[in-house]
Amino acid sequence: MSVLLAIPARYASSRYPGKPLVPLTGANGTAMTLIERSWRAAKSVSGVDRVVVATDDHRIREVSEAFGAEVVMTSEACGNGTERCAEAHSVLGAKYDIVVNLQGDAPLTPHWFVEDLISGLRAAPDAGVATPVLRCDGDALRGLLNDRKHDRVGGTTAVFASDHSAMYFSKEVVPFTAQTYAGNDPTPVFHHVGVYAYRPDALESYPDWPVGPLEQLEGLEQLRFMENGRKVLCVEVEAKGRQFWELNNPQDVPKIEAMMADMGLD
Repeated sequence: MSVLLAIPARYASSRYPGKPLVPLTGANGTAMTLIERSWRAAKSVSGVDRVVVATDDHRIREVSEAFGAEVVMTSEACGNGTERCAEAHSVLGAKYDIVVNLQGDAPLTPHWFVEDLISGLRAAPDAGVATPVLRCDGDALRGLLNDRKHDRVGGTTAVFASDHSAMYFSKEVVPFTAQTYAGNDPTPVFHHVGVYAYRPDALESYPDWPVGPLEQLEGLEQLRFMENGRKVLCVEVEAKGRQFWELNNPQDVPKIEAMMADMGLD
C-alpha cells in the first residue's frame, strides 16, 4: 500500500502566528525552524513513499524548499490540517492508499509512532482514520492539568472503547481522575498525538461535511469524522523513554528545547 506523508503548515495560526518558522535550538546549539524539524521527523519514518509540506504561504514554501523539502501549495480556504491534506492528495493525483498527516507542530514525534499508526490502520479495514494515543504518566498528566489551570491548551486527550474506537477527544483533561500519581506512574489519561492516517475515501469526504457542533466547540478537526459516523481508530503507542510534546503556545518553545537537550536531540 502506497503512503503519502503530508505536513500541513500555515502561517496565520490564531494561537501562534508564524509558528512554522519559529526556531528551535537542539542539544548541540543548532537552531532550525519548527517546519524543518517536523520535516526531519517525517523523513525518519520508514515505509513512506513520499513526504511533502502542504502550505498556503510562500514564506513557508521558500524556507521549506531551502532545506530540501517538496512543497505542495494549497488553498487559503483550508480550515484545518485534514482539509489541507485532502487538497494536497488531490493535487498529487489522489493515487495513494494511505495519507498520513504529520502536523507541523510536532517535531518530537518518534518515527515508530507513525509506523505503528500506519500498521494499525492497515489492520483495521473498518476504520477510515487512525490516530496515535500515548498513556500519560504522572508528570505528563500534571503538565496537562497545569496548562488548563492557567487557561492554556497544552494538549488533547482521548477516550476510547475496548476495541480502540474513539469515543471522544477533548482539550480538557478526560477522563476525570481525583487520584494523584507519582512521576512515572501510569494514569488512565491518554494524550492524543496530533498525527493522522486516512483512507482516501474518508479523507476525500471530509471537506464536504459541515463543521459540527463538537468540532466547533473543541476546535478539534478529528471530531468531524465522528460526527459523521466514521470510525476513528486510536492506536496506542509507546514512548520508549522519549519525551513528547507539541508546540501549541509560545511557552512551549523552551519546554521543547529542554526536552531536546535532555534527550540529546540535535
